[in-house]
Amino acid sequence: MKTLLKLQILKSLWISKSSCRLFHKQPRLLAPELFSHDESIKQGEQQVPEYFNFASDVLDKWSQMEKVKSLSSNPAFWWVNGRGNEVRWSFEELGFHSRKVANVLSDICGLQKGDRVMLILPRIPEWWLVNVACMRTGIVLIVGTSQLTAKDILYRLQASKATCIITNDMVASTVDAVASDCQFLKTKLIVSEGRRDGWLNFNELYKAQPADHICVKTKIQDPMIIYFTSGTTGSPKMAEHSQGSLGFRPHESDMMWCLSDTGWIIASLGSVLDPWVFGSCVFVHSLPHVESTTLLNTLSRFPITTIFGAPTLFRMLVQHDLTSYKFMSLQHCVSGGEQLNPEVIEQWKRKTGLTIYEIYGQTETGLVCSVFKGMKIKPGSMGKAVPLYDVQIIDENANVLPPGQEGEIAIRIKPKRPLGLFSKYIDNPEKTASSERGNFFVTGDRGTMDEDGYFWFLGRSDDVINSSGYRIGPFEVENALIEHPAVVESAAVSSPDPLRGEVVKAFVVLSPAFSSCDLEKLTLELQEHVKKVTAPYKYPRKMEFVQQLPKTITGKIKRNELRNKEWGQM
Repeated sequence: MKTLLKLQILKSLWISKSSCRLFHKQPRLLAPELFSHDESIKQGEQQVPEYFNFASDVLDKWSQMEKVKSLSSNPAFWWVNGRGNEVRWSFEELGFHSRKVANVLSDICGLQKGDRVMLILPRIPEWWLVNVACMRTGIVLIVGTSQLTAKDILYRLQASKATCIITNDMVASTVDAVASDCQFLKTKLIVSEGRRDGWLNFNELYKAQPADHICVKTKIQDPMIIYFTSGTTGSPKMAEHSQGSLGFRPHESDMMWCLSDTGWIIASLGSVLDPWVFGSCVFVHSLPHVESTTLLNTLSRFPITTIFGAPTLFRMLVQHDLTSYKFMSLQHCVSGGEQLNPEVIEQWKRKTGLTIYEIYGQTETGLVCSVFKGMKIKPGSMGKAVPLYDVQIIDENANVLPPGQEGEIAIRIKPKRPLGLFSKYIDNPEKTASSERGNFFVTGDRGTMDEDGYFWFLGRSDDVINSSGYRIGPFEVENALIEHPAVVESAAVSSPDPLRGEVVKAFVVLSPAFSSCDLEKLTLELQEHVKKVTAPYKYPRKMEFVQQLPKTITGKIKRNELRNKEWGQM
């Protein structure tokens, strides 16, 4: 019955809005296939709709279906904090609460379609309500992590010209420290039980609002959300996504738990858009501190069928004895944000019986490649291109390279730009133009594609190490090192060398059992190990043992920080 309802929902999205045809009757394939660039789309036989709004065209449709027939025993949203507090909302209740928040933004704060709001909240229900409320009002959302500094917040408020900010007690004082320098900032909303001078209280305003709100009409290309994305040089750039660019490459799941910080695009994909396209339940744990025992107990206690996390999550969990934990409902494990070591995938499979499926994407692109359910697993590969994109490996002249040849991972954007791609870098036409080469959007990542269409990530263009003419991807070295029992984690970067120009240097975090070893002897042992596991020329000629590696909030290793440290010592 639920499969039939999913099909009815997805049909209602498109048949009433455009002349596009439904080519598939299976809802699992329908959403991605609607935007796949096959011959029918190239010839103009299919068109995406002119108007689209995720709140009214997806969430409200599920709410209507709930009134007709029961969808499942799972709610649309299930939040826990580990201290006994829970929130469970159906799609109808999600609509009720989000419409009240929409009235706060439009009627009380005076915000209009196209205005920009910065949202900095941890994993609390209000973050999801503001997300949906912004969709309903056409307000452009800017998300940020709670770990932003005063300098970070000041830059983002000034660059974005945001007229409103929504945050909590933890961040409010930081905002107050810079607010006087933000000429466009007019309204400050605090999610708090108490009051603060100069701030409107979100909770009080919410309670007083009616639940009636008419969703604005938005075109599918209208802006919906802005992410600040950092490169290797310069200040973070504002990548703008449209109303329709992120919501149609879903992972079907009964209950999905995405552990991304709320400041990143993965949170939007994995805990808002992807699961709700299919009417699935979004599960959230507040997780003020990410700790292994809490994660494992949560997976054992709740009927979570899909978990979505950074590689760091799985590296952390496989260090534990998992025999005392029973994941009765868990069926699908997804890792993204950075390549996961094959050794960790093998350990997780051995200890849990479950396979980790890797995905690859960027802030500008959303999901690009994925190891889909049912696909053959090739350890170390990030899978095949998602149906929405034509992904190729190209050279510096935008020529498509044959299988097995290293080049830059790129997405075809001509003759027709795919819907899933970001719209532009706001106020930065030069950066937008530089991201294109010939008929392609260039990701800045290097990789290869094999004869079967599987993609293999080598590293950022500036991460690849060129030693005596040999090009070495850092992950090849790191994957080899992680197979040694002494290594918990590692990062490989280029280091200056008078003879070879640059050589591989590995920063290694040791397992406690090896912390008292003879490091000189262990260095030689690890070097020989890498030579045997991978090509001999790839072994790290330099090695440094460290307590921890510098990382972003998502767990991605800051290789550029380590690399800059090396080259700054010249």
